[in-house]
Amino acid sequence: MSLWEFIAQRWDRLLPEAALHASAVIQCTAIAAVAGVALGVAVYRSPTGSALATALTSAILTVPSFALLGLLIPVLGLGVPPTVVALVLYALLPIVRNTIVGLAGVDPAITDAARGIGMNRLRVLTRVELRLAWPAILAGIRVSTQLLMGIAAIAAYAKGPGLGTEIFSGLARAGSANATNQALAGTIGIVVLALVVDGLYVLVARLTVSRGIRD
Repeated sequence: MSLWEFIAQRWDRLLPEAALHASAVIQCTAIAAVAGVALGVAVYRSPTGSALATALTSAILTVPSFALLGLLIPVLGLGVPPTVVALVLYALLPIVRNTIVGLAGVDPAITDAARGIGMNRLRVLTRVELRLAWPAILAGIRVSTQLLMGIAAIAAYAKGPGLGTEIFSGLARAGSANATNQALAGTIGIVVLALVVDGLYVLVARLTVSRGIRD
C-alpha cells in the first residue's frame, strides 16, 4: 500500500488526531504567552531580572523532552497534564525574550511624551509600550508555536494527544506492513499543521500590526 493510499484509508483517524495536536499546541502556546508576557513585563526594566528570566527559560529548553516528560510522569501521571506542563515550559523562552527585547526597544521619548499628557505607568504600558512591542512579542509566540508542533509529537511518550501517536506506533512496528507509512503519515501531518498555523500568524500580524510599525 502506498503512503497516500494509507492516509486515505486512515483519514477518519488521522483528522481527529491532527485536531487534537493543533489544539494542544495552540492552548499551550496561549498559556505560555500569558505567563511569558507577564514575566517579561515584570523584569524588562531590570537588567539583572531580564538576564535571570532569560537564563532560567533557556535552561528549561536545554532539558531533553524525553527527560522532562520522564520527570513529570511520576508526579502528574500519563496523558494531558504532563503534556501541557512540558509544552508550556518549552514555549516560554522565545516569548519571554522577545517581550523583554520589544519593551526595552521602545523609544524613551515616546513614553516620556505619554507621561507628559497625563498617562500613568499602567496606561503607558498597556496603551503605548505593549502596542509598540507587539510585533516582537507576536514573533516570539510564532516561534514558540512552531517549536511546540514538533515537541508535541514526543508527548505521545506520555500518552499525550496528537499525531505523535502515529509516529510512535509506526516506529514501534518497524519492519512490519505499513509501519513506515504510519510514521510518515504522522510526520507529514505535523508539517502541514505547522505550515497552516504559520500562515495564520502571518494573517494575524497583518491585521494587528499597524502599517507604520510594519513598514
